[in-house]
Amino acid sequence: GLDPRIGPQFLRAGLGFGGFCLPKDIQAFIWLAESVGVDFGLLKETERVNRQRIELLLEKVRRALWVVKDKQIGVLGLAFKPNTDDVRFAPAIEVISRLVAEGAQVRACDPEAMEKAGALLPPIAYHRDPYEVAKNADALLITTEWEEFRRLDWERIRDLMARPLLLDARNLLDPVQMKALGFDYHSFGRPGC
Repeated sequence: GLDPRIGPQFLRAGLGFGGFCLPKDIQAFIWLAESVGVDFGLLKETERVNRQRIELLLEKVRRALWVVKDKQIGVLGLAFKPNTDDVRFAPAIEVISRLVAEGAQVRACDPEAMEKAGALLPPIAYHRDPYEVAKNADALLITTEWEEFRRLDWERIRDLMARPLLLDARNLLDPVQMKALGFDYHSFGRPGC
């Protein structure tokens, strides 16, 4: 687009957007439009599609595991974007809350956001070491595209997991490489994933 603030990084398929500004601004524009009798359908649809991304990830988890109750699920990423500790409206918070409500045992890792996430989430286990999050996991979800997650030893992670089920909700990793390593790899908006 012409606006330099909206580059390719904002136009990728994935788990959806979060943070404080964009969701709040969209809601404000919808309210403002409705206050003058205008139906701002495009922004309403933007909100709906963003919420649907969380549902899509949860459905992928359910389809792959059949039953979420008592499953060990690792989550890599809590912040709404990398390089911040901001978890306001972060999709990972909603995903984890819903998984816990369904009876999953969740372990999470985030380089900066674990303390703030702890104030919003039901009780889960937090680990600074992503390999601890992967240990004995029935599924591993990538919910924030931290660069350090890209550089993990994915062969080691596969070997640590109870089942090599990897749901990359941020399209951080190469699907061909992950499948070659033996992962049951799922991502968003990519053919065959």
